[in-house]
Amino acid sequence: MAFDPSATSLAGTGAAYQEHPAPAALRGAFGQLWQSQLDADASGSITVLPDGCVDILWRNGVLFAVGPDRVAAHPQLAPGAQVLGARFQPGQAQAALGISLADMLGQAIPLAELKGRWAKDVADAVGDAPPHRRMQRLATLLHPHMGQPTDDLAARRAKALFRGLAEGSSIDALAEHLDLHPRSLRRLSQQQFGYGAKTLQRILRLQRFLRGCRSDATLAMAARAADAGYADQAHLSRDARELAGMTATALWLQWTR
Repeated sequence: MAFDPSATSLAGTGAAYQEHPAPAALRGAFGQLWQSQLDADASGSITVLPDGCVDILWRNGVLFAVGPDRVAAHPQLAPGAQVLGARFQPGQAQAALGISLADMLGQAIPLAELKGRWAKDVADAVGDAPPHRRMQRLATLLHPHMGQPTDDLAARRAKALFRGLAEGSSIDALAEHLDLHPRSLRRLSQQQFGYGAKTLQRILRLQRFLRGCRSDATLAMAARAADAGYADQAHLSRDARELAGMTATALWLQWTR
């Protein structure tokens, strides 16, 4: 069956989705905590856009480590489902999980497979809490085991690479700034983000387009494309199709509704 973008909800939009900065105790390792509560009559069809990030996710009483995606993912959730997430800071996931992110591409791995009994105990404890208390409990229980940030050279370089590409810097300029040969930069990106710097650049450019859609609703699509760093509107259209599975206009309308 062909993917129908009109029959899915875009993750990160709507009143059912809430995002907060991670509390101070987790902030070195995690950037945001988020939660999504589906309506009881929701279809459960969700589109999750690639963002270059890795999340710890609680769903259906289980904790998962959700790896990076090259293109949009389409998980199916039960109507009324509650989903909680903790998003790693760039450069922190690989060390915390002890697995190459290239081996996690497009996967949601039960965290117990990586962290054993601790992960199952945390998942059970979160599920035992009232729904409105689960996010706080997840944050509290993550702290002693996964809340200590890694501050080695690779993590610092990964953070600088992510930030630079998110802001529109070129790969060559970042390689020079980080004192890395382009091949070394590619290896760093594959280790820390699961794919090479060019793929990460495409993903973060689309995310920059989405941020621009919310900041100024009056711009024409061609201007939005230029502001995000696309060569032209056709370039944006190709990337929207390939990464999100929908037209740039459909993406814009869903993201801002």
